[in-house]
Amino acid sequence: MVVSSAAVGVKGTAAVLAVAGLVAGALALSGGAAGESSPRAGAATSGAGPAAARASAPSVPKIKHYFVIILENENADDTFGADSKAPYLAKTLPARGAFIPNYFATGHLSLDNYISMVSGQGPNNVTQADCGIYTEFAPATPTSDGQYIGQGCVYPSAVKNVANQLESKGLRWKGYMEDMASPGSDPSPTCRHPEVGATDTTQQAEVNDQYAARHNPFVYFHSIIDTPSCAKNDVDLNRLPRDLRSPARTADYNFISPDLCSDGHDEPCVDGRPGGLVSANDFLKTWVPRILTSRAYRDHGMLLITFDEAEASGAEADSSACCGEVTGPNTSSNGFFTHPGPGGGRIGAVALSPCTRPGTTDQTPYNHYSQLRFVEQNFGLGLLGYAAAPGLSSFGRKLLNVPGCGQSVGVASVRPAVARRGVRTRFTVRVRPTYSDCLAGVRVRIGRARARTNRRGIARLRTTLGTPGRKLVRANKRGCKPSTLRIRVKR
Repeated sequence: MVVSSAAVGVKGTAAVLAVAGLVAGALALSGGAAGESSPRAGAATSGAGPAAARASAPSVPKIKHYFVIILENENADDTFGADSKAPYLAKTLPARGAFIPNYFATGHLSLDNYISMVSGQGPNNVTQADCGIYTEFAPATPTSDGQYIGQGCVYPSAVKNVANQLESKGLRWKGYMEDMASPGSDPSPTCRHPEVGATDTTQQAEVNDQYAARHNPFVYFHSIIDTPSCAKNDVDLNRLPRDLRSPARTADYNFISPDLCSDGHDEPCVDGRPGGLVSANDFLKTWVPRILTSRAYRDHGMLLITFDEAEASGAEADSSACCGEVTGPNTSSNGFFTHPGPGGGRIGAVALSPCTRPGTTDQTPYNHYSQLRFVEQNFGLGLLGYAAAPGLSSFGRKLLNVPGCGQSVGVASVRPAVARRGVRTRFTVRVRPTYSDCLAGVRVRIGRARARTNRRGIARLRTTLGTPGRKLVRANKRGCKPSTLRIRVKR
């Protein structure tokens, strides 16, 4: 969310606040908080200083390709209610996956939520004001709970995020930002952000340029923008169809940010579209099928769709929180001065995955730190910042409730297909799974004989079969759907 006296058709700002008011409010909130660490956060779990706590392996199916789409500024009751203006999001997609009614934002306004999703850092007054001037975060003093003390929005290289973690482990990430390379944009089509100390000119949409830097969390970390990784991985959304052509081209972690109209932020939009939930719904109807039909998604993929925050001002303002969220060292209210409170409100979410039973409802409370925690646990990374908070829920078996993720071992062939009764026979069994992890180590059984497949999905075993007729060849592996094939035994 951005609050501006020049706002035209921007939701949630009925009482329009001038930029001067934002600055004054931010200063009023600081109240010396920037010099204090929070004693309430999970020091015992997150380890000392900036070091990330090691994540334990989750007892849930392993996701190979994770996608997340972030929309803007809606309360869960409006989005998922009976009269929702986004029926594809509110009705169609939950029926195909899972509805998460108790998913919460971590603050107000926008940028602090995006930062929390990828780094576990709590709000500060400048990120809460959406960083109208691209300002260095300082002094960046580390605390025992994984937070850094300071004000500003461009974090020094010492402050890590999930993209850094993935790269350190040899995994790939992509940020897909709609309109980043629009005809009205700056010359650089990737890693687009203001110069340090400059005004952010993307705070308001233009007809040919509705990209918002504040909805692109990766460009607020020197550990990304000072490296070639930014230009390579922080790209326009138009790159996604090409990357979805094969799992080999699809990143392990994919962050998708629509433009200021497609994410529902503006209503109406400068290009004539209706905006709000109507345009967000249209965006999802275009892009979600492309993801769900990709081989990367079908092979243990997952898509999460949620919002950055609930309404931040007006009669429907919501700054509620869940999950024991604390107020960090850099603000006096996670809800900001627009609507003081412990968090960013209840926004809800939808999750889709071959590992999720269609029609699931997961009532567990989650927030943006929970999402980060899940990603880190899933990929075997450390826990950053408040993702390491004690008692914080991560997506588990209530959400990812299909252990085999619909993937079959798939017995493709058995040679010979006909055996003679009482004759010891050497069989070659080949499996052709729908999931690559179901290829090697599959247990194959014919009668009393047992063997395991090699890396090519082949098992060889000898046995003598007795009774004539049809005989089952069984193949199974934990986490994969069992498969059978019949052979014939003749006299």
